[in-house]
Amino acid sequence: MIRIPKPLIYVSVFGTVCGGAYLIKEMMSGKDYKIKTSAANKVIIITGANTGLGKEAARLLAIKNATVVMACRDMEKCEKSRVELALMSRNKRLYCRKCDLSSQESVREFANKFQKEFNRLDVLINNAGVMRCSKSSTKEGIETHLGVNHMGHFLLTNLLLDSLKKSAPSRIVNVTTLKHGNSRINKVDLNSDKSYSEEEAYDQSKLANLMFTSKLAELLKDTGVTVNAVYPGISTTDISRHLPFYNSVTRFFIKPIAWLFLKSAAKGSQTLVHAALDPELEDISGQLISNFKVIPLPYRARDQKTVEWLWKVSEKWTKVKENVT
Repeated sequence: MIRIPKPLIYVSVFGTVCGGAYLIKEMMSGKDYKIKTSAANKVIIITGANTGLGKEAARLLAIKNATVVMACRDMEKCEKSRVELALMSRNKRLYCRKCDLSSQESVREFANKFQKEFNRLDVLINNAGVMRCSKSSTKEGIETHLGVNHMGHFLLTNLLLDSLKKSAPSRIVNVTTLKHGNSRINKVDLNSDKSYSEEEAYDQSKLANLMFTSKLAELLKDTGVTVNAVYPGISTTDISRHLPFYNSVTRFFIKPIAWLFLKSAAKGSQTLVHAALDPELEDISGQLISNFKVIPLPYRARDQKTVEWLWKVSEKWTKVKENVT
């Protein structure tokens, strides 16, 4: 009888467990998107491109030869990611540019600089965001979730519409969530001045993204510029850093489970690239794309009275008409 050394048994069991874990993860995180379309000659802006979904989308697009403008708040982190992605993709056309969505002045400076540097814009991916953070405000006094997730991108997109129209066919991709079942736009206390809930503030901002998509698609009809909302699935990224479990002892138990059942940032980012490049989506606008499938925007995002109200408030709070003619 041959006796197998215990270390070999342990290694074998460990390998089997790990292999099984990876198999489960692949099954749970959904199918892959096979990127067949080249992005050569395309100029693409990604907000929040120094980490998470934005960084992984930048990596995939860089590999496909796109010119990628990484619009980020933290320039040090952005430059570190840019160098990493440039070496990995062998694409030198990656650029770090300052864009702090919590400062409308910063957004305007970014847009002005971009239009002086580049003569086209093929895709704008509005990816950056915050989630479940403590109550705080942008430099303009807007509640942070609403100010960053919605108002910042509302302003940025409107400032860049001329560049997108000149480059048509072009696309706008708004990254959002499916967690809108109980979401609402609080017309009485939009800025959460009277009361504040981290969850409600976040949900409101993501519903605002969907309403923005709905209205903008209507305004851009027949311009050659499409706009769609994209749900990348629940992915393990830094956006969850403000959740209670992230900084508690429970993270040692929850994070391994999350790794097993949630998408990686690399896989989640494929949904952004799909929306940015897939030829079949060229004429699709005003829709929600989830798991690479096009579905109608939820009914809450098509409440026309609230959509119109939010658009007008957004114009007023961002003073966008002072910049866009």
